[in-house]
Amino acid sequence: MKIFVFDYREFDEAEYFQKFAAEYHVELGICTAPPTLENAHLAAGYEYVSIITSKIDAQLMERFHELGVKIISTRTIGYDHIDLDAARKCGIHVSNVSYSPECVADYTVMLMLMSIRKMKRIMQRAEMNDFSLPGIQGRELPNFTVGVLGTGRIGRSVIRDLSGFGCRVYAYDKYENEEVKDHAQYADLDTIFRECDLITLHMPLTEDNFHLIDKTAIEKMKDGVVIVNTARGGLIDTKALIEGIESGKVGAAGLDVIEDEFGLYYNDLKSDILSKRDLYILRGFPNVIVTPHMAFYTDQAVSDMVKHSIESCMLRAEGKEDPWAVL
Repeated sequence: MKIFVFDYREFDEAEYFQKFAAEYHVELGICTAPPTLENAHLAAGYEYVSIITSKIDAQLMERFHELGVKIISTRTIGYDHIDLDAARKCGIHVSNVSYSPECVADYTVMLMLMSIRKMKRIMQRAEMNDFSLPGIQGRELPNFTVGVLGTGRIGRSVIRDLSGFGCRVYAYDKYENEEVKDHAQYADLDTIFRECDLITLHMPLTEDNFHLIDKTAIEKMKDGVVIVNTARGGLIDTKALIEGIESGKVGAAGLDVIEDEFGLYYNDLKSDILSKRDLYILRGFPNVIVTPHMAFYTDQAVSDMVKHSIESCMLRAEGKEDPWAVL
C-alpha cells in the first residue's frame, strides 16, 4: 500500500518511518513541509495521508477529496486541527494515534515541581550570578491538594505519580474510571476549583470544554492557585489567565500548550516578529513557564506515533477495525 507523509521530519521520524515501512511493506511519499493548497497535489495517487498538527480546514479537505484521499491520519493524540465536519461531508476518514502516556505524565510532574519551586526565577538569577534567597522560597508537593481534569491514560498516569508524593487528589471526567478511585476522589468542577491548590489539565479539546478555565472559573479558585496545561491551549482562556496572574489570583503556571499555536511551534522563528502578543506577555512573567508543546517528545512516543499512523491506514485499507478511528 501507499501512504503520503506530510511534515516528515528527517531528524527524528525518518528512522521509524523507514523501519516500519519496510516491516509492513508500505511505499511512502514524502514531503517535509506541512500540507497546503499549493503542495496538496503531491498526494495525488495516494489514498492515505499522514500529517502532524497542521491545520486541515474545509478548503484543504475538499482538495484532498478531489485527489482521491480516503483517510487522513494525524500522528498526534489530539485532532482539533482537523475540520471533522468538512471531512464528514467529503467522506474522508480521520484517525489519530496513541503513545505511551508516561512521556506527558513525566513532563506534567516536572512542570508542577518547577512551578512550585520557582525554578524559572532560580535559573534566571543563577545565570546572572545572583545566588540570593529572597523571593525564591518554594513549596512542597505533598502539601498540595491537586485537581486532575481528565482521567484518560495520561490523566491516570499523573494521578498514579502524584500518589507517590502523598498529595490529596481530586479528579474530574465525564466518565469515571474505577482505577482512578484507588488514588483519587472524583468531584465536580466547582469543588475542584474551590478546594485545589494546583489544577492540571489532561483533556482533548472539544466544543463543550473550550475555555473550560475562564474568568469565572479562575475567580472560584484559591488565591495563589497553580495551573498546569500539557493538553490543549484552548482549554484555557488566555486573556483570563493573564488577568489572574497579574492580580495574583494565579500564583504560577506551567504551560506546554497555548491558544493559537498552529504555525508557531516546531519552526525556527528566532529572526521573525511574531504576532503572538499573549505569548510574549506570558513568557515575561517570572512565575510562568512556557514550553513549545514538547511534553510528548520522547524516543518511545515518536516511534509509537509513526507506527500507529501506518497501522491505522493499513487497518482501514484491509477493512479491519481501527482502534485509532476518529471518523
